[in-house]
Amino acid sequence: MKKIIFATGNAGKLREIREIMEGTGVEVLSMKEAGISVDVVEDGTTFEENALIKAKAIAAHTDAIVLADDSGLEVDYLDKAPGVYSARFMGEDTSYDIKNQAIIDKLEGVPKEQRTARFVCVIAAVLPDGRHLSTRQTMEGYIGYHAEGENGFGYDPIFMLDEYGCSSAAISREEKNAISHRGKALRAMKKMLEEAGEI
Repeated sequence: MKKIIFATGNAGKLREIREIMEGTGVEVLSMKEAGISVDVVEDGTTFEENALIKAKAIAAHTDAIVLADDSGLEVDYLDKAPGVYSARFMGEDTSYDIKNQAIIDKLEGVPKEQRTARFVCVIAAVLPDGRHLSTRQTMEGYIGYHAEGENGFGYDPIFMLDEYGCSSAAISREEKNAISHRGKALRAMKKMLEEAGEI
């Protein structure tokens, strides 16, 4: 059976990719399940660079297909910050309640039409023959005026979706997977792997 190693320890991400890869006959493993432990320094300046850095670091230890993602929040009014520094914004140990409130505070008095934002997800693949594949997908929205919703994580409570009239933390997991940046990127990567004859 072909294997894909997904460079994450995040149970939610693993569940999502397993759901999307269901029926392909490919086994999806986390780094831990594959017995790979690597400290990766993500020092790229773009989501594409960071995803590829991660994928290459893991690929050096296996002959399986390796996928890695890098994602974050871009707020247009803040010159697309926090961007690639989304996880590290205000320090990695700072709670998202504090991070979310800080972004809301920075947009105080800014009208809705200037609060546009998007979640970005880039997934990079390193194939057994050394080739690289990459896809970038987004989920468009705007920054709300207060945090709401219990279903999401990270910046979800302040990320508003016009089509739902609520934050991405206030919709169901199934609804979010259908429209999310990561869900779209995983489905696009599955298609690319199929077209490359890898799965």
